[in-house]
Amino acid sequence: MTANTINIKSLAIIGTGVMGMGIAQIAAQAGIQVLLFDAKMGAAAQGRKSLQTMLEKLTAKGKFTDAQLQSALANLIVIDDIANISTVDVVVEAIVENLEIKQQLFKQLESIVPTKTILATNTSSLAVTAIAANCTHPERVAGFHFFNPVPLMKIVEVIPGLSTHPAIVETLTALATRMGHLGVVAKDTPGFIVNHGGRAYGTEALKILGEGVASFEDIDRILREGAGFRMGPFELLDLTGIDVSHPVMESIYTQFYHEDRYRPHPLTRQMLIGKKLGRKVGEGFYQYTENKKQDGQKVTTDISQQPSLEVSASVTAITSVWVGADVVEDKQQLIDYLNANNINIDNGDKPQSDSLVLLAMYGEDTTNAAMRYHVNPKQAVAIDMLTDLSMHRTLMPSIVTQDKFVAQAYALFGKHPDKTISDNEKSIQATVGATLINESTGFVAQRVIAMVVNLGCDIALQGIAFPDDIDNAVRLGLGYPYGPISWGDKLGAERILLILERIYGLTGDPRYRSSPWLQRRATLGISLFSQQSNY
Repeated sequence: MTANTINIKSLAIIGTGVMGMGIAQIAAQAGIQVLLFDAKMGAAAQGRKSLQTMLEKLTAKGKFTDAQLQSALANLIVIDDIANISTVDVVVEAIVENLEIKQQLFKQLESIVPTKTILATNTSSLAVTAIAANCTHPERVAGFHFFNPVPLMKIVEVIPGLSTHPAIVETLTALATRMGHLGVVAKDTPGFIVNHGGRAYGTEALKILGEGVASFEDIDRILREGAGFRMGPFELLDLTGIDVSHPVMESIYTQFYHEDRYRPHPLTRQMLIGKKLGRKVGEGFYQYTENKKQDGQKVTTDISQQPSLEVSASVTAITSVWVGADVVEDKQQLIDYLNANNINIDNGDKPQSDSLVLLAMYGEDTTNAAMRYHVNPKQAVAIDMLTDLSMHRTLMPSIVTQDKFVAQAYALFGKHPDKTISDNEKSIQATVGATLINESTGFVAQRVIAMVVNLGCDIALQGIAFPDDIDNAVRLGLGYPYGPISWGDKLGAERILLILERIYGLTGDPRYRSSPWLQRRATLGISLFSQQSNY
């Protein structure tokens, strides 16, 4: 705690829904007295009762001691009159996402609490400056944005408005730490850090689906098993709800004056109109029974080779494989894999007519790569080397690749027992599968990961937050395997830049233009965390 921070002893929660009670829980557990108020009669009492039941169950499971339980419950006080919050140090608003209603509430709060009281909003999409616009003292208003479920999502965005005093920001950041969360400071811009940084994942997956590259199930599988995301983008959209996700997509796109990087897809608008909202209604991209995804679903895409892959060993017999790769390490890894599987390697300058041509490239489709390598596209199958081959493989034939070469590639990389996992101290061999996709500039994982990294770099470029804070906020707030900045460093900024530049060059779509933050650091060969020196 610095000299500028305020010692917080009491806090009021206005709005006792899921978010409000989540914030109340972690504050009470941190030893802070929490007053609970909701405009709906009885809602605050019901919220406290539900929270008590949940905490008692966790205590029975050994998550808390009885003393910790009783201490937290003693800190949760229901009030029926909002005037009773007059002595608290902080008020946290967690009501409906409506600017006019929030502005009215903050004006009311100013008439109740003294000027030293901090007024915080848990808004996820509205400008803090706009919420504070009608306040007499906008300098004590700030964003304090948590994520659901609050006790488990250990991140909170602290957002100063244009008039917010620095001491308020310091106090709320310290308060977040006291409540067991990481507080990251973000500029008051659309989506702040997390909702802004999350735009690349779902919107790019939707674009890939819209281009007919693969089914939504295959896209989910590639990004979950190959790239390491906790959930596929379409599983996530179903879980969040299209009625929640699509308006956020439209809002951020509109607030950034139709910036191409945030462009939504018409499909989710159509699903919203058709009330296919996801898990909550039993149908979205997937079907659900009793809130559980039904197994065995498959949406067919125009991957004509897929049904013909169940072929005999004689048909899939591989004469030899010729390898072309943009990166030396990728070529060596493929050659090592082929040698380990006793496959003959065609070492000629040009492949023989009966050789499978395996291309490992970035940001291109198979046709363009075949032309660049001066090989016959009828023999060519591309493989994505951006993701770990020990997890999942993505194969991409050209539109003219002969079926026998597609089958050979699939036989070589599909369903191999290459991975050993541990389960209750027993060693289990797991198969590593392959997914065939239609031609795309940049595969699936390449496109999505490059866009995630590029957007993280652009958030840094705009000065919305420091690179470390962007990384931590996105990783903790969205559950990505890495933050966008560290992911770019791990994969290589030069490689990410190559993907984007090639896609942009082939499509002309400005959504793929690379951020200057990425360009400069890739060119200089330095970390994406590197910041400009102050002179």
